[in-house]
Amino acid sequence: MRTVKFAGTTVAAIGQGTWYMGEDPGQRNHEVAALQQGIELGLSLIDSAEMYAEGGAEQVVGQAIAGRRDQVFLVSKVYPHNASRNGVPAACERSLKRLGTDYIDLYLLHWRGQYPLEETVDAFERLREAGKIGRWGVSNLDVDDLRKLYEYSDNCATDQVLYNPSQRGIEFDLLPWSRKRQLPIMAYCPLAQAGRLLKHPTLQEIAERHGATPAQVCLAWVTRQDGVVAIPKAVTPEHVRLNAAAASLSLSSEDLRAIDRAFPAPTRKQHLAMV
Repeated sequence: MRTVKFAGTTVAAIGQGTWYMGEDPGQRNHEVAALQQGIELGLSLIDSAEMYAEGGAEQVVGQAIAGRRDQVFLVSKVYPHNASRNGVPAACERSLKRLGTDYIDLYLLHWRGQYPLEETVDAFERLREAGKIGRWGVSNLDVDDLRKLYEYSDNCATDQVLYNPSQRGIEFDLLPWSRKRQLPIMAYCPLAQAGRLLKHPTLQEIAERHGATPAQVCLAWVTRQDGVVAIPKAVTPEHVRLNAAAASLSLSSEDLRAIDRAFPAPTRKQHLAMV
């Protein structure tokens, strides 16, 4: 299983996302069971946010990790409108309560908002000093914002951004910039959305050659480079198992060339894509 050195520890290159979890009470038990199965299979990084189902996803995570907190690398995110000097600690406390824990391993700014980065960083550092969080990072920040961030601090542990074969914009500048500074990237929506990407003939052909699924091919492609963690969501036992197995799938140079032909790499700067 591929691993990534991440925020002072080592985690599997594939983690577990929770976007859209916690929205349907009827799915609660399935969501909890899926996360627990993922933990058992080595997918120790679980990513959530106060935005997801307005705290509902964090509650699902809290139930899933009860009694096994030491097996999990826990990530959550603060809303931009809560990212002030006083708003960050208050939001963190609410998240801790929903998660049923006394610390978050990695706490992220969900995207840049009205508050200066310096103010948010100061609040993060105070949480770190208080032992409420292990490390802090950001999400949906492009290179220009990261440069400004690094003027205040180089303690940022990650940038979580949209990345999959159909969304490769970060490869032009953000990914090289991050790699130079040994800043890991967390890839959200690594399978895109609505399943359209997974129906692409190229991905289906590669999957057939490997006895895999198109989703596994996508995950193997996203995590093919050092320093990238993918966080797909899964709520069925089969999808969890397949996600975990994808961490051991290696694509050939022929596979990678075929994906490049189907989904060309960027040749110029692009606006940072977000969903």
